[in-house]
Amino acid sequence: MKKKAAVLGATGMVGQRFIKLLEEHPWFELTALAASERSAGKKYSKVAKWVLDQEMSPEVGDMAVLSMDPKAVGDIELAFSALPSDIAKGVEESFARAGITVLSNARAHRMELDVPLLNPEANADHISLIEEQRRNRGWDGVIVTNPNCTVAVLSLSLKPIYSSFGLKRVLVSTMQALSGAGYPGVAAIEILDNVIPYIESEEEKVQDEAQKILGQPMKPATFKISASCHRVQVIDGHTEAVFVETEQKAEPEEVIDVMEKFRAEPQKLKLPSAPEAPIVVKRNDYRPQPRLDRMEGRGMAVVVGRVRRDLALDGIKYVVLGHNTLRGAAGCSILNAELLTAKGYL
Repeated sequence: MKKKAAVLGATGMVGQRFIKLLEEHPWFELTALAASERSAGKKYSKVAKWVLDQEMSPEVGDMAVLSMDPKAVGDIELAFSALPSDIAKGVEESFARAGITVLSNARAHRMELDVPLLNPEANADHISLIEEQRRNRGWDGVIVTNPNCTVAVLSLSLKPIYSSFGLKRVLVSTMQALSGAGYPGVAAIEILDNVIPYIESEEEKVQDEAQKILGQPMKPATFKISASCHRVQVIDGHTEAVFVETEQKAEPEEVIDVMEKFRAEPQKLKLPSAPEAPIVVKRNDYRPQPRLDRMEGRGMAVVVGRVRRDLALDGIKYVVLGHNTLRGAAGCSILNAELLTAKGYL
């Protein structure tokens, strides 16, 4: 029997991604949509400005939007949160106290020590924090977060390098898609014919979250990391130029080899949303490109190219691309829910 699920913050762009991914999911059934009080009580089709290139289904359009209260949402096991962070903290905690498993795309709880920040191929073992969280907070539910969209792409590409060669330093310069800013996002007059060299709080999130993901539960990794983040005129797909100094000397072909061979818990468990190959390496110098490569692995794989020596760091540099609202947002949350299901946490 499918597990009943709700989407919190259902009218936004990431909420819409959750809806499309859940509509025909083999394990989960979308039974409730929740949003702000101004939308509650109305048909979803009347309050959601649909922005995806996939059509809204009539069944979803006819669903009544509920208030973001566990009693209003009713009998569910899972709540997928696409809420803004300033709202998410209290709402997500109310659902966890009600015994519901919350899979959150918001940053509100990501850096709390007893909250798993899961990018499943990179740190599935952090699922062990669930029991710690329940003991600490005295609730039967749980909050599990997925990373910032940029970090989801970066940490997945770094995982096999870190495991095989260790990391001393990581530098990353990002070119981030417009959809990462949500809807309506960046004003057209600001981004047309332009690059915006600053995204508020993004660089700090990249640095802190990457170390939490690649460390041990409750003990972040200690490699140094520095990020510079920029908004560009791309709809979907974050591109990142990555420079790494490894603890053990690594040649480009060795890095390519460990990336291409990399498989992790989601692949071993054959989770429905897991890409067959989480990292796809292109040997064409002109790849990856967002328009050509963002849907690799149904948008759940990351694509790496231009793996080469970096003389300044005496290390390796490469370019990585990932779909920011699939791998970096709704898709990662759903993959987390699949991992919890397969591991018996639901």
